[in-house]
Amino acid sequence: MARRRVYADKPGGAADGPAPVYMPLERGRILEAALKLLDELGLKDLSMRKIADDLQVKTASLYYHVKDKEALMQLLSDRICGGMERIDPSLPWREQLSQWAGQFRNVLLSRRDAFELFHQTIANGDERLTQIERLFQCLASAGFPDRQVPWLASMVKTYVLGFAAEEARFRARASGFASREAMNEQQEQAFRRLPEERFPNMVRLAAVTTSTDWEQEFRFGLSVLLDGFAAKLPAGANDE
Repeated sequence: MARRRVYADKPGGAADGPAPVYMPLERGRILEAALKLLDELGLKDLSMRKIADDLQVKTASLYYHVKDKEALMQLLSDRICGGMERIDPSLPWREQLSQWAGQFRNVLLSRRDAFELFHQTIANGDERLTQIERLFQCLASAGFPDRQVPWLASMVKTYVLGFAAEEARFRARASGFASREAMNEQQEQAFRRLPEERFPNMVRLAAVTTSTDWEQEFRFGLSVLLDGFAAKLPAGANDE
């Protein structure tokens, strides 16, 4: 097993140098290093070599614990999903789905490029499969037909992924301005300069378009989605 050598001072500050302390290279340490580099570099520039350099080991040592970068991405998405808490099954189904969607959005925004990581991987780890199981259970308990349960779960997941991706891109763009307000002002003025005869609504709605309340918009979109779900519930199902 590959190990990273870390030096600790000898007792009494001996002059002949620090004594070596060996730390086993484990999958957990690889994932923590990968998450740190993901935040620093972004998904595009994350590589097994850079992770190995950060851990001060040879790249080949990583492959004892992680098959390849594709496997690493699967593990990272599963680790990120681990930040989601169990939804309360005693709540009405709409509140359960709202709770789940809010948590998923939060974990997607907790790491740089997490939304892209989820787009590029499939759910095959315990944490991600657990989240799907919770969605399925919520929808099945509400009374939706089995055939529709995976469809509806996918709709919720896709909505949150798309919203978080847009929000993350907005945050990244805003980092290049003195403030979010400064960015909004610049974009609003750009809209107002459009030819009004061709873009009357974009000009009229310039201020609204560029001053989005992300939390309010997220909840509004989710409520529209869940209203649609409720309309599809079979007669006699638990529409709470």
